[in-house]
Amino acid sequence: MILIFVTLYMAASVGVGLYAATRVHSAKDFAVAGRSLPFPIVAATVFATWFGAEALMGMSATFVKEGLRGVVADPFGSTLCLILAGLFFAPRFYRMNLLTVGDYYRLRYDRRVEVLCTLCIVASYLGWVAAQFKVLGLVLHVVTEGAMSQQFGMVVGAAVVLTYTTFGGMFSVAILDFVQLSVIIGGLLYIVTVVSGLAGGVGAVISHAAQAGKLEFFPPLAIDAWIPFIGAGVTMMLGSIPQQDVFQRITSAKDERTAVRGSLAGAALYFSFCFVPMFLAYAAILVDPEQFGALLQQDPQLVLPTLIVQHTPAFAQIIFFGAVLSAVMSCASATLLAPSVALSENVIKGVLPRVDEWGLLRTMRIVLLGFAAVVLAIALSSDASIYKLVVNTYKVTLVAAFVPLFAGLYWKGATVDGALWAIGLGLATWLGGEMFGPANPMWPPQLLGLVTAGIGMVLGSKWPFRAVRQTEPFGSA
Repeated sequence: MILIFVTLYMAASVGVGLYAATRVHSAKDFAVAGRSLPFPIVAATVFATWFGAEALMGMSATFVKEGLRGVVADPFGSTLCLILAGLFFAPRFYRMNLLTVGDYYRLRYDRRVEVLCTLCIVASYLGWVAAQFKVLGLVLHVVTEGAMSQQFGMVVGAAVVLTYTTFGGMFSVAILDFVQLSVIIGGLLYIVTVVSGLAGGVGAVISHAAQAGKLEFFPPLAIDAWIPFIGAGVTMMLGSIPQQDVFQRITSAKDERTAVRGSLAGAALYFSFCFVPMFLAYAAILVDPEQFGALLQQDPQLVLPTLIVQHTPAFAQIIFFGAVLSAVMSCASATLLAPSVALSENVIKGVLPRVDEWGLLRTMRIVLLGFAAVVLAIALSSDASIYKLVVNTYKVTLVAAFVPLFAGLYWKGATVDGALWAIGLGLATWLGGEMFGPANPMWPPQLLGLVTAGIGMVLGSKWPFRAVRQTEPFGSA
């Protein structure tokens, strides 16, 4: 029954994508749904885009092992990202009427900054989408009781997501996100009632977690504990802001007020429901300490699906895997679409300046196929955890793209030289620390990269190393 449900669910998703394709008549329709989405759809797509593999499998496994302190990056840092984006970036972005965040870098600075920042943004999606494919493979492996390997499951899941995203673009993503929001919320709340009964009640699970020290959030009062803690939170909080998927959700809204409200509502939903998978995974320890204690050492990502398959009735299993598929497929489709649109608009289009509207739309779809193939190869070959795959993706945008974006919006003195030096110093510091620094440094390389990027922006803008044309502070008013 579970396998039949999963098959029908995936088939229905493809059908929605084909229906949404009838509304795609231009690159703007494909990328930002014609800037027509109402508040409920914007809030749903913000939530569904972020509530994916890491929230369900990665974050819950990390919490069981490390407690709240281990998940400071996500959901705490990521929720603050959506709040900051809604309050300080959504109004300015929406007024500019741009197709991608890369367009901003070109208009505020120049073509070089546009290409460099876009390439960094595109690279940041590799790990994120790979994590979604890993969970799709894991789900299909579990529901087929091992008949389908995780690797083949990744291929099947990627093919389904790719099909409806390629045809329908942002319209299919938005429609499915709205439908999947109710499945995710309703499904997870129902599963909580079932699992909490097995574990002795909600209070028993929370009390056990508190006694085990899993609810301690802040680190000890020592600088070598606080600096990495801050670095992890800042990576998601600021490194996620220059992302194309955040930009697309903001600019897909029907008006500026909807863009702001949708981002804040999506943040509230995301933060609230991220604790549900954590609760479920920890409850497994109380349900069967011996089995799940061993599984925790072997592969923590299997704790939650194993709990559902072996300790809940068939109906609860259908509801759970429906919620998982909803979350992962909505996140995967959005994170496939965002970098493909950015790469097409801000890098390839410059090489093909005479391409018309239909040509650009066709290019976006071809790039989408190529990007999916690359990500699938990474997912098949990587042995990194789902949580690590997601969290590590934001380091490159933190050190290269955030400072030029923030300075361009809020500092009239920011120049092309400043942006180039910010990108160069930020990347060099981060890569140098990752390649030549200690395994567990007190100062995370991405945090040092953010600091040197800020220094590069100030020095390059105040004392340019060559004569440059000062650009107008586009969007800074």
